[in-house]
Amino acid sequence: MEKQENRKGKQPEVQSTHEHIMAVISILAAGVMWGTMGLWVRRGTAAGLDAMQILSLRIVVTVILMTAFLAIYNRKLLKIRWKDLWCFLGTGICSIVFFGYCYNRTIVLASLSVAAILLYTAPVFVMVLSRFLFGERFSARKVVALLMAFAGCICVTGIFGGDTAVSTAGILTGLGSGIGYALYSIFGRYALERNYHPFTVTLYTFVCAAAAVLFLNDWKPLGEFLCETPGNVLYGIGYGVVTTVLPYILYTFGLSKVEAGQASIMATVEPVVATLLGIFVFHEKMTVIGTAGVLLVLGALVVLNGETKK
Repeated sequence: MEKQENRKGKQPEVQSTHEHIMAVISILAAGVMWGTMGLWVRRGTAAGLDAMQILSLRIVVTVILMTAFLAIYNRKLLKIRWKDLWCFLGTGICSIVFFGYCYNRTIVLASLSVAAILLYTAPVFVMVLSRFLFGERFSARKVVALLMAFAGCICVTGIFGGDTAVSTAGILTGLGSGIGYALYSIFGRYALERNYHPFTVTLYTFVCAAAAVLFLNDWKPLGEFLCETPGNVLYGIGYGVVTTVLPYILYTFGLSKVEAGQASIMATVEPVVATLLGIFVFHEKMTVIGTAGVLLVLGALVVLNGETKK
């Protein structure tokens, strides 16, 4: 009898550990998928699409696929309460659209290295906002992991080997991309606290984003691109699934089990993956500093995940 009680007493802890591991795996998988973004964007750019058209394609494909999936999987997940619409306007417009616009502008105004570094100020904004909005503990371990991840991103992007002169506009839009990137974790957390399924959060995030880009995009060239060949349609579907549908579902699920600050740092595996793809796919050179950056980011993940309790 005593053994049975002990077993029952330990079961919640085992279940909690299992959920934490699954959440970590989900967030890392999302980061890896986001890291492949460059492959898809280069394909679209080579076909003559601009940044907003590529972003709009991603958003529209996501809305269509997620709506069709939920209509088959569970139609109840298509329902939201109008009073909670602000959560999805936050994840969709304040995060997805605002982040995408600012990031694309920074790439025009500054180098890719500077744009990537300013984008990965996101964990700073997430941790600060989470401290005041959700009462998340700002521990020494988080600070160390954050500094390691940010330093790793700087090394990975290779800024030490290039010109770092940036205009005021470039700095502002770069910081704007970091804020926009961070806001998904914040507004997504609010949506999850209202008991919405991760699938629902992902769908309505992109429904709101689609409503915004409807007025911002030139649709004619995009339509001509999709009608050109069946391969372009497959490209659009693959782009939406790999860089959006799957990673956002996985990240949102992980966010329901892990603190927003932790999730944001785990997702910094994205630039590491992008760097490795650049080496093996586009034959870009890997410097010693770049290698150190990869190790720093991976080390930050190890440090961060040593803290399994609030």
